[in-house]
Amino acid sequence: MSDAHSEILVTDSITKLGAEAAGCVAVAASHGGIYAAYLAAKWKLRGVILNDAGIGLDEAGIAGLPYLDALGLAAAVVGHDSARIGDGADMMARGIVSHVNRAAARLGCSPGARCGETATALLRGIPPSGEPPVYAEARFLLRRNPGEAPVWGLDSNSLARPEDAGAILVTGSHGALLGGKPETAIGVNALAAVYNDAGIGIDRAGISRLPALDACGIAAATVSAASARIGDARSAWATGRLSAVNRLAARAGAAEGMGVPEFVDRILAQSRTGESVRRSAS
Repeated sequence: MSDAHSEILVTDSITKLGAEAAGCVAVAASHGGIYAAYLAAKWKLRGVILNDAGIGLDEAGIAGLPYLDALGLAAAVVGHDSARIGDGADMMARGIVSHVNRAAARLGCSPGARCGETATALLRGIPPSGEPPVYAEARFLLRRNPGEAPVWGLDSNSLARPEDAGAILVTGSHGALLGGKPETAIGVNALAAVYNDAGIGIDRAGISRLPALDACGIAAATVSAASARIGDARSAWATGRLSAVNRLAARAGAAEGMGVPEFVDRILAQSRTGESVRRSAS
């Protein structure tokens, strides 16, 4: 939603914005990683507030703050334990700032402030004048064995394609529903999917996709934000440890603490028996 008088835009994901947002401040419930920051600069916002996503491995959940400092764009993140990631309205209502970059600090922003007052302060910011270096989220094949479902790495859930139906998707996206809406859980009828738990956070928002995916007949799990960089599917594959699994994944043998390749092995093993993950739920 937007307020034309205050020029503050509130959205469940920064990917929902475009060039029309130029000159505005965005309260966007995406994680505070580099891709979200890149979009803030690309759309020439004058300020942006994101979610710290549990901060996580290598501080990936707030990596966008120094990135935007280099471009002169003021930015802040709210604590994942104060407002739901993936829910812009909740961030605006309940969010408490956990970190700011130097550009935001110069405008009087500081940790501990409420999201709304910080957004108002960011209206004094200046949009970046130049174009940011191009930053693209990646999609790549992790594994493909004859007769088995392919395993794709997607830095963002938004990179899923219709032809991924029946595939296993290992994503860098947070495991939260957008705006709490079950229909935003996934865009394709995958065999299984993996997300980042974004620190789990308030109302357990960071794993709220999991029951919604059960209802879709899709086995799913999240990796701990402390074990893998959010927004980075390669990191999830290499070091991610499961922090939560849905009912279908548990029936396939997935469990907390398991690595992602082992999770994939369990899903594929069940698939090889001819007893699909979906049928096992019935």
